[in-house]
Amino acid sequence: MFQSFDTTSDPSQGPARLAALRAQLSSAKLDGFIIPRADAHQGEYVAAHDERLQWLTGFTGSAGFCCALQNDAGVFIDGRYRTQVKSQVDLEQFTPVPWPETSLVDWLKTQCSNGAEIGFDPWLMTKGQLEAHENALNGTDITLRACANLVDIIWDDQPAPPLTSAFAYSIEYSGKSSPDKRRDCAADLVEKNENAAVITLPDSLCWLLNIRGSDVSKTPLVHGFAILNDDARVQLFIAPSKVEALGPDPSIDIMPPEDFLPTLSKLTGKVRCDKTSVPVAVIDALNASDAEISYGVDPCALPKARKNPVEIAGTRAAHITDATAVCELLCWLDQQPANTTSEIDVVTQLEQRRRATNALQDISFDTISGAGPNGAIMHYRVTHETSRTLQDGDLLVLDSGGQYLNGTTDITRTIAIGEVGHEERTAFTRVLQGMIAISRMRWPKGLAGRDIEAVGRVPLWLAGQDFDHGIGHGVGHFLGVHEGPQRLSRVSNVPLETGMILSNEPGYYREGAFGIRIENLLVVQPAKALEGSDAHRQMLDFETLTYVPIDRRLILSDMLNQQELDWMNSYHAACLSKLSGLLSEDAQNWLENATQPL
Repeated sequence: MFQSFDTTSDPSQGPARLAALRAQLSSAKLDGFIIPRADAHQGEYVAAHDERLQWLTGFTGSAGFCCALQNDAGVFIDGRYRTQVKSQVDLEQFTPVPWPETSLVDWLKTQCSNGAEIGFDPWLMTKGQLEAHENALNGTDITLRACANLVDIIWDDQPAPPLTSAFAYSIEYSGKSSPDKRRDCAADLVEKNENAAVITLPDSLCWLLNIRGSDVSKTPLVHGFAILNDDARVQLFIAPSKVEALGPDPSIDIMPPEDFLPTLSKLTGKVRCDKTSVPVAVIDALNASDAEISYGVDPCALPKARKNPVEIAGTRAAHITDATAVCELLCWLDQQPANTTSEIDVVTQLEQRRRATNALQDISFDTISGAGPNGAIMHYRVTHETSRTLQDGDLLVLDSGGQYLNGTTDITRTIAIGEVGHEERTAFTRVLQGMIAISRMRWPKGLAGRDIEAVGRVPLWLAGQDFDHGIGHGVGHFLGVHEGPQRLSRVSNVPLETGMILSNEPGYYREGAFGIRIENLLVVQPAKALEGSDAHRQMLDFETLTYVPIDRRLILSDMLNQQELDWMNSYHAACLSKLSGLLSEDAQNWLENATQPL
């Protein structure tokens, strides 16, 4: 099994560890210390070595941070984790703080006296984050001070940094050679009169060099740092043992990681750094050099997000492979009587079916299998202790994905267990209406995720309901299941472009009762011209990539208008067409029944 059901955190350890950290605060003459869920590469996914937030607090979410003071310790969590955090941390020692509604600085102003100094590890904070904090602190006597990582000092059994080997990612899947990618990104530097760019994000590094690895679980990343020069040469700072299998490349200089900062301090000319991903430690090294820092977007970010035709074709195929596994699972699940199957059983059976495709490299994240009230925990992770038996009347939220050489998948289906109540079916249908609305969207080129994501919320808003996460995130190509900079979110100002892959996943969550989420992946494409449309106006729309039936038992058809009914029936007809002949006899029969017109 790729997925473990062991409990990975223990709230009872928090008080002693917090006391040890506070002793370090006193020794360092600090009033507080910031503990983010981050590593030196500033990617979303971290290795066990960097799970400092989880080790200290018990909180296992994929985003958040803690600020530990002598008299309080705030755990800052966004809307996805408001329920989860309450069961994972010692609430007598740690205070959950709703973030970003309450910022770090807002909280510090209420908790700290004038003259307070708050420490941070300069490898774990980006230049953009530091600037935002310092600007907000302007006018106060509270200051932020870079220091050694105090958690590392007290974490006696901290795992070592990963040293797994990288492997070459074939152009058969990438669609473009690494030299061509480097030349294109270097041309972008030349166009902006820049001499080099610093790259710290692992997915940018892997995309640029056409390599993959296993330095973190569920995501085929390699940890390293790079400097891309305007002549397309790359200095790659990585443990040599990790790249032995790749062979020499005369345009790539392999250097040990400890040479990274000394090399930065010797740079000259104009060097691009992305404030959103480059750590403060890198900026400090460049400030000590003769280089001029040019702040701009990571040169790999947008080319990586705009998938090429080979990547899109591969992703389509990966989704069909994945869909066969999910359909086999859903067929099996419908055959199980209520009150006989556990959340863990569902996860185990699904992984077995993905493995049976003989194409699965890994799951793309820990499968979320939440029944009844557990479904209301947006990023619920089932363990031996929490696993619930699926009961008659439950909704099961099943959010999962796979890593295949030709693409990364992410799909959520909410499934009826037995007879489900009218309230749940009504909420499900509203969520479905939002998902359909996004799927059918056409919009003028140049709009960002923030400009269109509200369309997926309107059916819920009209009922006085909403949910506390974005409509969708970007998705990589055999890389991270979460990929920036594209998002369907009210905070995203990045224009959507052809080739970008995003999730479409509205939801609704009733704490202590049930959860609902429906998710397909989409790819942005040029929209076909309509009769009578403005000839000069370029429009975009979405192609759906995910083809797995949506549970008809939960749909109140009389709530849907004709366009929504037509979309739903057309989608199910496409599921039947694309998957027929690829399933077992039982699953084929299940598919034919599950895709009957509404």
